[in-house]
Amino acid sequence: QVQLQEAGPGQVKPSQTLSLTCSVSGGSITTPNYYWSWIRQHPEKGLEWLAAIAADGTPYYNPTLARRTSISRNTSKNQFTLQLTSVIPEDTAVYYCAEWDLKALVTAISSPLIGDRSGSWGQGTQVAVSS
Repeated sequence: QVQLQEAGPGQVKPSQTLSLTCSVSGGSITTPNYYWSWIRQHPEKGLEWLAAIAADGTPYYNPTLARRTSISRNTSKNQFTLQLTSVIPEDTAVYYCAEWDLKALVTAISSPLIGDRSGSWGQGTQVAVSS
């Protein structure tokens, strides 16, 4: 069974770049038909999809955040990374990485405020944006 583990700085200052890494074990990020995603949950709010990267490296982005978001991967380490530039206090959230199938990705692309946790998820990492 695949396991995912997020790693992040915990706290960043406004205008800085947030970088998060997801380490995957028990499966390969190059396995076809799987999509490796980043999702966040603001305090007292729902889940918001941010970005995903396919097994072949194709990226997908939430249009609302696409200008500030970049997703990449390191296949030798079986990790994928999210960068969010010019962070603001509203970026404070718990950030999750997840393994999705195509159905979950299509659902998120059509409606980035997702309703459930399909697929396999990491435990999440808290990020606070404050000066």
